[in-house]
Amino acid sequence: MSVIAAIDVGTNSFHLVVASVDADGHFEVLTREREPVRLGSGGEDMKRLTADAMDRGIAVLDRMRRIADHAGAATVTAVATSAVREADNRGEFVARALSEAGVDIQVVSGVEEARLIHLGVMAAVPVLDKRHLVIDIGGGSTEFIVGDGAEPLLMRSLKLGSIRLTDRFFPEGRSRKRAVRECRIHIESFLGHLPAEIGELGFETAVGSSGTIMALARMCAIRRGDRDSRTGRLSFTGKELRSLTADLANATTPARRLDIEGLEERRADIIVGGALLLSETFKLLGIKRMEVSDYALREGILFEQMRRAAAPGLDPFHRLEDLRRSGVMYVANSYHEDLGHAEHITDLALELFDGLSSQHGLGEEDRELFEAASLLHNVGIFISHSAHHRHSYYIIRNSEHLTGFTEREIEIIAQVARYHRKSAPKSKHAEFASLGSADKNKVRWMAAMLRVAIGLDRSNRQVVTRIRVAHEPGESGMQPDGELRLVARVSPGVDTSVELFTARARSELLESVTGRTVVIESEVAETGRATHPTNGMRSTQPTRITSGSVSAPP
Repeated sequence: MSVIAAIDVGTNSFHLVVASVDADGHFEVLTREREPVRLGSGGEDMKRLTADAMDRGIAVLDRMRRIADHAGAATVTAVATSAVREADNRGEFVARALSEAGVDIQVVSGVEEARLIHLGVMAAVPVLDKRHLVIDIGGGSTEFIVGDGAEPLLMRSLKLGSIRLTDRFFPEGRSRKRAVRECRIHIESFLGHLPAEIGELGFETAVGSSGTIMALARMCAIRRGDRDSRTGRLSFTGKELRSLTADLANATTPARRLDIEGLEERRADIIVGGALLLSETFKLLGIKRMEVSDYALREGILFEQMRRAAAPGLDPFHRLEDLRRSGVMYVANSYHEDLGHAEHITDLALELFDGLSSQHGLGEEDRELFEAASLLHNVGIFISHSAHHRHSYYIIRNSEHLTGFTEREIEIIAQVARYHRKSAPKSKHAEFASLGSADKNKVRWMAAMLRVAIGLDRSNRQVVTRIRVAHEPGESGMQPDGELRLVARVSPGVDTSVELFTARARSELLESVTGRTVVIESEVAETGRATHPTNGMRSTQPTRITSGSVSAPP
């Protein structure tokens, strides 16, 4: 039995859930906490977190972390969404959260947020046997997911939310008829082609999650005389929603809205924006009825922790989990002109990673990131061969298909790809300078090993079949004379001088991180590689996820 905790660092509120998990993967919620913070604000964008908002957020995180500690939580995973994701000063908030509250915040993309929401909802509402639409309205963004069973077919995250709409159209929560009309038009225009995309896929049932939808569902239930409904079984119709939305909008101030039974005071100022958003969505998507899930992002975070902890044993060469793998292979297949070359380089890179494990001290999760970076390092050639390492960074950093990774993990993957050639990582490079010291060390080590692996297949003939670190007794691969000796297994009767020369020429960064002179030797092998670390990826079909595209950088 273990105890884990999850914190949803939302735009409007922070949510904590602590649960005990048994060996079979069953869990029991021990405690829940919700605290309104209003971390984000701004009608046009959410570019800055104010000092007051950050202070409120840090205080709440500290309290939630103490609650989790008291409950015996072995891990506390905190995920930040729209407000932190969009803020220029998010680094300051994330750093303060760690130093002052002891909470390591993971900032996730909108698509990753949608995936986690879907994971949570699937555990609460029995819709796995039918195609379904999930909608989650937050303070700064709204997520749309179309799923078929457990598989998400479409994931969208739009910058529409109850706080964002309130700040733009209903300052101080005051509503006027003209503002209501303008808000409806804005929502319809912002949804753009989404109704057509969702309509093409179709869905049998609609499920809503989050505080806004929960609040609207409770008010609808009370208005029809159902005062004993429990959150997990709530549902409401489009007709009920339209009537409620009209009454909320006609009550021109938050105080007047409180006359509508079931509305909590803390939502009275932002509920009109949320109600209009959901009402317009019902109309444009043709939703007749919506069920409500009382599980959302925070439970999705819990299930993700459980999934990772309970992941079945994989080939030690192959640690990318199925979900991450499908996203990586989607991007790789979309942009690679020669995926076989990248896969072979990845095989060699992972052998170096394992052979040097006692030196770099990186873990299994880092190995997953390195595998992803190795497979994707060359995707920038799709845009232009010139400076393609920079284009690779851009594509990886901006792709919405890399589901299962946090923003920080994607940044590490992108930077390893960025430094697979040309300049070594330098503090004068803004992106590298923004990393913490531990992540800088990871990028330097991974880029160093990847450069050597790339050199070993310089001619794209795969004549270097394997690479190993030569171990002397008691030296863990480091030779008594201070050398790091690598032995390349080569095909018999084949000239590998180009590969060995290039690998040696690209070993400077590896020499820097190890503090040793790198010596690369060869040995002839009659047989090649029996198995490939990336065989599982080769057979993986790209997941049918629609989540946006990446264009060439300006």
